[in-house]
Amino acid sequence: QVQLVESGGGLVQAGGSLRLSCAASGRTFSTYTMGWFRQDPGKEREFVAAIRWSGTSTYYADSAKGRFTISRDNAKSTVYLQMSSLKPEDTAVYYCAASSRYSALYSVTPVAYDYWGQGTQVTVSS
Repeated sequence: QVQLVESGGGLVQAGGSLRLSCAASGRTFSTYTMGWFRQDPGKEREFVAAIRWSGTSTYYADSAKGRFTISRDNAKSTVYLQMSSLKPEDTAVYYCAASSRYSALYSVTPVAYDYWGQGTQVTVSS
């Protein structure tokens, strides 16, 4: 069982930066693939980025490439999403997720993930 708690969301102007954090509980955190998704009201949950348990492999949605960086600190059981050059279209609730599947790194579908946080709101003003 893994419990996830996101933090770091907020209101930022376009072009600004935010760093989201996701703190995990559970002894097996270091074995999980971790991902970030986002969701606007009325829309499907959208893949943003993922990182394998070792931290050496990452995968990004096209919308995130070059602007967002996912990282993890297994000693702190925490995964991060550093977001820069933010745009109004990045506005959404951002969710952290954990998957026990090795193949989940390249899976952009939420069903590949077993555990979810409650989400943190990111609002980018123009």
